[in-house]
Amino acid sequence: MTNAIQNRYDFVLLFDVKDGNPNGDPDAGNLPRIDPETGNGLVTDVCIKRKVRNYVQLVKNEADNYKIFIKEKAILNNLIGGEYEKIGIDLNEAPADKQNGDKRKTKGVAQGGEVAKGRDSMCNSYYDIRAFGAVLSTGANAGQVRGPVQLTFSRSHEQVVPLEHSITRMAVATEAEAEKQSGDNRTMGRKFTVPYALYRCHGFISAPLAGQTGFSEDDLSVFWEALCNMFEHDHSAARGLMATRKLIVFKHDSPMGNVPAHKLFDLVDIERTKNNDKPARDFSDYEIKFDPAKVPAGVTAVIKV
Repeated sequence: MTNAIQNRYDFVLLFDVKDGNPNGDPDAGNLPRIDPETGNGLVTDVCIKRKVRNYVQLVKNEADNYKIFIKEKAILNNLIGGEYEKIGIDLNEAPADKQNGDKRKTKGVAQGGEVAKGRDSMCNSYYDIRAFGAVLSTGANAGQVRGPVQLTFSRSHEQVVPLEHSITRMAVATEAEAEKQSGDNRTMGRKFTVPYALYRCHGFISAPLAGQTGFSEDDLSVFWEALCNMFEHDHSAARGLMATRKLIVFKHDSPMGNVPAHKLFDLVDIERTKNNDKPARDFSDYEIKFDPAKVPAGVTAVIKV
């Protein structure tokens, strides 16, 4: 993978939500995720990766080398098998795998060097595999890929108080439902929102791992673009108003990095500047403090937003 990035990157992503649910918890009736001990709001890394995938899929339109592997209704084993067919490997001729138990004792499982070829081809075709990695051994075995781009959970700067709203539906879905309803007996529902919250996410991009997947400078540019614009095409009534507010990128001079990531993250601070005695209700209630002059030698800081 000769075109892979040659520098390590760390970054701080700040985004906010107003009157919306940024990431519902299915185990809690789709309530906004919170840390039960502190009351801070949470957004999973999986949620952010989903938005990046959706943006890349929308912009690149499944172009060669920019296909998306993890997407709605994708049959992953078919995609892996199709990639083997594309590179001319007939899986029906492959011997059965006797080392991984009954799960792999079937025809159609690649072996040895074929696995490496399949894995490299999957990385070349699918952007999200190059970036985030994937398990490619669920069917026609193409191994596993550890992605160079990794994200933490996003955590709100202050506590959040999820609100519950009652909603009604005027229409009905079936005639039987219409017969049950009379007068003002409408179908009731619930909607959950966060009045306002500013979330902070930390990210890491490994150059050595990028060399294994082929994550290139072009891929990196698409990733920054996605982080800056992923909410612009993801609006819905449920999510309220969401926006990327700040993206600060730290570029190391070497592949392995010159400064520990936590020391760079400590350079970015969030302070309340307005309405300190009231709950925050707008981004203007905060000030993002970051002095590029304090960035250590061997690292360059770039503010994308």
